[in-house]
Amino acid sequence: MKISLRVSIIFIISLIFSGTRANTTERSKTIEFTAEKDSAQIQAAHNFANFCASCHRDDLSWFAKRKWKYGKSVDDIQTSITTGYPDMGMLSFRKTFTEKQIQDLAEYVHASLDLAKEEHGIEALDKKRIPTEKLFLRLDTIISGLDVPWGMVFLPDGDMLVTEREGKMIRFRKGQKIAEIQGLPEIQSVGQGGLLDIRLHPDYKKNGWIYFAYTSCSVSKNEGWNTTIMRAKLKDNALVDKQQLFKALPDSKTGHHVGCRITFDGKGHLFFSVGERGKSENAQNISNDCGKIHRINEDGTIPDDNPFAHQPGASKSIWSYGQRNPQGLVYNTETGVLWESEHGPKGGDELNIIQPGKNYGWPVISFGINYDGTILTKDTAKVGMEQPITYWVPSIAPCGMTFVKGDKYAGWKGNILVGSLRFKYLVRCEINGNNVIHKEIMLPNIGRLRNVVQGPDGYIYVAVETPGMVFRLVPVP
Repeated sequence: MKISLRVSIIFIISLIFSGTRANTTERSKTIEFTAEKDSAQIQAAHNFANFCASCHRDDLSWFAKRKWKYGKSVDDIQTSITTGYPDMGMLSFRKTFTEKQIQDLAEYVHASLDLAKEEHGIEALDKKRIPTEKLFLRLDTIISGLDVPWGMVFLPDGDMLVTEREGKMIRFRKGQKIAEIQGLPEIQSVGQGGLLDIRLHPDYKKNGWIYFAYTSCSVSKNEGWNTTIMRAKLKDNALVDKQQLFKALPDSKTGHHVGCRITFDGKGHLFFSVGERGKSENAQNISNDCGKIHRINEDGTIPDDNPFAHQPGASKSIWSYGQRNPQGLVYNTETGVLWESEHGPKGGDELNIIQPGKNYGWPVISFGINYDGTILTKDTAKVGMEQPITYWVPSIAPCGMTFVKGDKYAGWKGNILVGSLRFKYLVRCEINGNNVIHKEIMLPNIGRLRNVVQGPDGYIYVAVETPGMVFRLVPVP
C-alpha cells in the first residue's frame, strides 16, 4: 500500500475518533473529506467505527497487543471478518457487508497495524485543572505500568491491592510496587476472563477476609471455565486459608461475558454478577448460573430467603436474572438499594436497580441491536420484565461503578460514577430517589476506564487500561 494512502488512513482515524461525543455515527457525519482521499478506505474506516470499534477499540490499539491466532495477512483478516469466531464472541459479517466491503475493511485493519500506537489519553490534557460541571479536578497519577487493572482495594495500612486480568494481584505502597501476591488459585485467563474484582470484608480489620473473583475450570480446560468466587487471608504477601465459595455452571469455552463485580450489603450477604457467557438463552434459564446476579452468605452458604432457594431445579444463589454482562455492581448501604450496570449488545447498555426474583429481560427485551446491525428483538418492554433506570445508545461499555459519599466533591454526594470502556470517560449520574435526572461526561479520553472506587481517604480512584494506570481525582479551587 502506498505511503500516501497510509498517511490518509491515519488522518481519517484521527478525524473520526477526535472529540468526546458518544455517537460515532454523528461524529463521522461532520467530517469533510477532500477528493484526494481514497473512498473505499474512508468507507472502511466508517464501517470499523460503527461495527467493530465497540469491541476492538476506536484507535485499533487492541490489535497491537493481540496474538494473531488465525493469521494477520489481509486474506486472514478477511476470512475472520467473513466467517467470525462465535465461541470468542466474534460474529460473521457475511450478511452485513458485501465481499468488496469486507476486503476493504481487512485492508484498512491490515494497513493500520504497524501504525497503531498506545493511547496516552489524559496525559495530553492539563491534568492540574480539569473542568467539570460542578467543580475542577486535578488528576494525580498513583500507579502506572499496569496491564489490564480490574479490581482495587485499600488495606488498613494504606497499601493498595490491584488485580490484573492476566492473573496477578499486586501490592502497592504510595504508588510503588512492593510485592506480587503469591498463592493465587489456578486462573483461566482467556478473552474477558481472568482475575477480576476484589473486595475486603466490611469487618476486615477483625477477620482479615479478602474476597475476589476469577475464571476457573471445573475439571479440565476441555470442559471450559466460568466465574468463581474465593475468599482468603493475606499473610506475608501470600494468600492463605483459601476457600472457594462459588463456582458458576455450566462451564463454557467462550471467552466473553463472565461478569464479575462483588459487593456487600453489610448484613452478612455477598452479591456478585455472572455474565451469560455469550449464550443469550442462559439469561432466562434459572436452572443455570449465567446471566444472573447472585446472593450468598459471606461463608458461601445460600441464604434461606433467596427468591429461588426452595424452587426445584433452580440455582439457589440467584437473586435476579435476565442479565447480559454485568460489570458494575454496588450496594448503597444508606438506602438499602442494589444498583447494577451491564453491557448491552450494539446499544442498550443499562443501569438497573436490582430487586430479588425479578427478570431484567435479556435477550427478550433490549434497547440494542446485534453487532452486525440486525435486529435481535423488536421489544423494549414486556410485562413481567424490568425496565432500566437509564440506558445508553450507542453503547458506552460500562465497567466499574461507585456511589459518591461525603462532602469532598461539591455537588456529587449521592451521585453514581460509571466508567466507560468504549468511549474512555467517566459518567456522573445525578440521582433523585431512584431516578437518574442528569448525566455528565467527564475526563474525556482518560483511557478505557475499568474501575472506579472511593478510597477510605474520601478520594475517588479510577483504573484505566491502554496504558494501565490508576489516577486519583482531587478537587481543586
